[in-house]
Amino acid sequence: MKLSPNWVYVADTVMGGVSQGQARQETVAGRKAIRLTGAVSLDNNGGFVQIAFDLAEGRDFEARSYTGLVFEVLGNGETYDLRLRTRALNRPWQSFRTSFVAPAEWTEVRVPFDTLVAHRTDAEFDPATLRRVGILAIGKVMQADISLSAIGFYR
Repeated sequence: MKLSPNWVYVADTVMGGVSQGQARQETVAGRKAIRLTGAVSLDNNGGFVQIAFDLAEGRDFEARSYTGLVFEVLGNGETYDLRLRTRALNRPWQSFRTSFVAPAEWTEVRVPFDTLVAHRTDAEFDPATLRRVGILAIGKVMQADISLSAIGFYR
């Protein structure tokens, strides 16, 4: 199932950090994509730039019939985070997450739901209550450059 997300850009500046970046729709290596670029800084307790989108306009998105999330990615060889949020999470630092490398050529990445790790929550991951998907450059000084040409769920 392909998604047509309305990606938004978010950076650590929402909490006083100084990382800078941008997200733009553009053609990258022959494909239409959302491209996140920027400089991640750990200064002032910062450390991330992100693109994210809400599923089902912030209501629960039922994904129990799927095995996981799949996306087409191209990047600069850095490690990025995939973070999912469900109805059970009500703090911005809580998520279900995994990391992946964004290689220098278009690559399909599949993330089975059962490989996600709960972060700062005791909640169990429930694919019936998905709400938000985020891709982040986070936690270290780095130049972010990552593009996604497609994202969806797979069985």
